[in-house]
Amino acid sequence: MLMKNVNMPSTSIKNWAPDDQPREKLLQLGSSALSNAELLAILIRTGTRESSALEIARQLLKKSSDNLQEMGKLSIADIKKIKGMGFTKSITLMAALELGRRRSNSTSIERVTIKSSNDVAHFLTIKLKDLSYEVFAVLLLNRANKIIHFEIISRGGITGTIADPRLILKLAIENNATGLILCHNHPSGNLQPSKADKDITEKIIKAASLLDIKILDHLIVSDEGYFSFLDEGLM
Repeated sequence: MLMKNVNMPSTSIKNWAPDDQPREKLLQLGSSALSNAELLAILIRTGTRESSALEIARQLLKKSSDNLQEMGKLSIADIKKIKGMGFTKSITLMAALELGRRRSNSTSIERVTIKSSNDVAHFLTIKLKDLSYEVFAVLLLNRANKIIHFEIISRGGITGTIADPRLILKLAIENNATGLILCHNHPSGNLQPSKADKDITEKIIKAASLLDIKILDHLIVSDEGYFSFLDEGLM
């Protein structure tokens, strides 16, 4: 008769050390079976004497109102305020969040065809949602209104940025674009265009017309939604 080896460790997840449980669960059930806290715990790897990696992950989620979108807006300094999240762990988390953001963006340019301002707003929300400062960007389109290139032209502070029409049109020519959509974000949440926004739009439209390039729209995006110059009759 075979005797049970009492020294053999149990493979039940609940019998693993707290820091190892999420990793074992992923191996047994797949990544989709894990909660956000458990996935974060795998990145954090180890806890402290007072808290397991899973408990630290829960603190991170609490600091972000249990919202991964809000977590993406945290700075390294914000993350390090949580006990157990040192410099290396904070950097690892920031890198993982950035990879997730890039994954969302990586296949979209080749497949997106613009049919309405809502299509543009959805695309831009993915690109600009976590920025705490203002940027001015352009979407370059071909004759079929398919996005062929996206680029941030300039970065500014919390309240504004500067767009150079020469850089925008040079980029359009280099990419053989026939249409442009101007876009920038308002980190403050205010969607109303300023006089400077209206002036730069008019200036770029006039310059582009000389090169037979059409400015199709100018969108302002924020966490509150978006504002389309075209939809609102401003161009």
